[in-house]
Amino acid sequence: MTVLRSLLLFALAALAEIGGAWLVWQGWREHRGLWFVAAGVVALGIYGFVATFQPDAHFGRILAAYGGVFVAGSLVWGVLVDGFRPDRWDVTGAVICLFGVAVIMYAPR
Repeated sequence: MTVLRSLLLFALAALAEIGGAWLVWQGWREHRGLWFVAAGVVALGIYGFVATFQPDAHFGRILAAYGGVFVAGSLVWGVLVDGFRPDRWDVTGAVICLFGVAVIMYAPR
């Protein structure tokens, strides 16, 4: 159950951070307005809190592992929201990152 909880928290953190960054991008670069920017800042703040609920107590480990989730999640976001089509190297890189997440977070200690 701890691994499942951790995976769900990583997914929620990715949604908040990637979604927040996307909102800031849309608000500023795509000129959609300061409300998009403000919503993005709030979402990014939520991301910061979500990470604190991870069962592992080590900030460095959580943040390092989340980096791999962010890489894969960003590609998925691009596909679902922006119509991005990753190539085989994008997918290969994301799989390598997720393997790194598994090693960092869930390898026996």
